[in-house]
Amino acid sequence: MTTDTTVLDGLDFPTPDLAVTDDVADLLFREARTVGAFTSDEVTDEQIAAVYDLVKWGPTALNTTPLRLLVVRSPEARARLAGHMAEGNRERVLAAPVSIVLAADPGFHAHLPVLAPHMAALADALEPQVEQREQMARTNALLQAGYFIVGLRAAGLDAGPMGGMDADGIDADLLAGTGWRSLFVVNVGHREGDGTHHPRAPRLTYAQTTRTV
Repeated sequence: MTTDTTVLDGLDFPTPDLAVTDDVADLLFREARTVGAFTSDEVTDEQIAAVYDLVKWGPTALNTTPLRLLVVRSPEARARLAGHMAEGNRERVLAAPVSIVLAADPGFHAHLPVLAPHMAALADALEPQVEQREQMARTNALLQAGYFIVGLRAAGLDAGPMGGMDADGIDADLLAGTGWRSLFVVNVGHREGDGTHHPRAPRLTYAQTTRTV
């Protein structure tokens, strides 16, 4: 299997019939990059809250919304988080304006009477089903994590998601007592220059990824 090898410079994006303008599509997807270099501009709690208040409306199974956020700001907390990151990601955590641990909450079922009142009885039924709850939490939190990254872009912020980390170590340290399970870390801020030294990588085409039956 091969992929197209064109890069962003001079790339002629197709113009399908979208419900949003091209500049919005560019901001959210086509020109957005995974950012590793940020300016020193502050990212406020209010900005992060505004992003969450937008993306929380994205669909999840039974409206479980199990995504949880640990906003890591203080120097002490940032050093602790960096200690659980893979070597290549430690300096990125220490240099970014703010890092957010995206996590899944297997205890999401406790909120079902509010989030899904028509299925309130399911909260008690799920209580002993630990493995099923953990799977549901992870699947739906990852879905929300995708919304969250796009939401950061919609707010004019840049994101650098990273998976190289000791998840169990983060859970036992920074998430101790919550029951949350870390998924990955996202550095958040405003990109410095292009924010990356890497050229735009290609993507698989619709024809390469789709079957119609």
